[in-house]
Amino acid sequence: MSSKLIHRNADFFTKMVVDAVLSLDQNDLNNRLIGIKKITGGALQDSLFVNGVAFKKTFSYAGFEQQPKAFKNPKIVCLNVELELKSEKDNAEVRVEQVSEYQAIVDAEWQIIYNKMEALYKTGAKIVLSKLPIGDLATQYFADRDIFCAGRVASDDMERVCQSTGASIQSTCSDIHESHLGTCETFEERQIGGERFNFFEGCPGAKTCTLVLRGGAEQFIAEVERSLHDAIMIVKRAIKNQSIVAGGGACEMEISKYLHTYADSKIPHKQQSIIKAFAKALEVIPRQLCDNAGFDATDILNRLRVEHRKGNIWAGVDFQNEGVRDNMAAFVWEPSLVKINAIQAATEASCLILSVDETIKNQESQAPQAPGQQLPPGAAQRALRGRGRGMPRR
Repeated sequence: MSSKLIHRNADFFTKMVVDAVLSLDQNDLNNRLIGIKKITGGALQDSLFVNGVAFKKTFSYAGFEQQPKAFKNPKIVCLNVELELKSEKDNAEVRVEQVSEYQAIVDAEWQIIYNKMEALYKTGAKIVLSKLPIGDLATQYFADRDIFCAGRVASDDMERVCQSTGASIQSTCSDIHESHLGTCETFEERQIGGERFNFFEGCPGAKTCTLVLRGGAEQFIAEVERSLHDAIMIVKRAIKNQSIVAGGGACEMEISKYLHTYADSKIPHKQQSIIKAFAKALEVIPRQLCDNAGFDATDILNRLRVEHRKGNIWAGVDFQNEGVRDNMAAFVWEPSLVKINAIQAATEASCLILSVDETIKNQESQAPQAPGQQLPPGAAQRALRGRGRGMPRR
């Protein structure tokens, strides 16, 4: 975070990122269960960590404002059902002989939606969430019975609600049992900036969380989100692989020193050049770091070589003082798995190149292209005729 736009608030966001990763299932560490919501306005310090689920208020119909907006220990039902009055489509054909028969069809359409709403009411749920729309009829029905409802809930938000509350998504409104419902300690709809959010907190099976980011422009908040995503992945990697090495080129310089010593002592003749070339290639990392910081790369690399010969294995680039320091003591750490994967990939590429014994050139591709044919006499003059005035005839 020190190299990002949020470096001034690094301590604030560091705690938020660590809490977010630790709130996940430590055997899975699925970072998709960390929701990040962006709200323009306010300061970065106004950002929130929600140990539960928070998502933006969905589109609502008439009657929504009469619904209660806060509950204690409510029962929650999650649906993948459309609660909206639907008539037959335009291309449907219904033949009736009497008006009473048509009225029976209309009554049946109303009865279907009422049966669904009545079944949900009998479950005892106080919060009804659905991935599909919840129409004005259902909204007013639930408002009269002090039930909160929200339709068109995003799939990822619904997944996190189920994960934290213990609910399961139902594709029908019938046969919903107590085990299918979820719960939480508190539910509340709050105003944050210019947006209204639904908060589910104190969830019994909370293996998810939400980060609500505040800030100025949308581009700035988007950059903050990318920075936090990088930090989350690093913390996740550190938890999964609890071994670290010093950063700042310290690891690469130590491996380079070891390979040089190994080549001089145990590798005969021409094969030494292969090992030493690989060792020299590892020094590209600290050299590039120096170039990025505007330092004298040649001077710092010489000092790093001296430090590593003395046995200071964690000596790396000091970006604050333009020098060399013990980066392990300075808390400049990297997960060892990142270094292992990078070195393995480089080793495989090197072995692939070294396994090539001979190359064959395609003689046709090396042949010069045939020169273009010259234009016949007078072709240039004929081409100019008809453009503007053209050239006078002689």
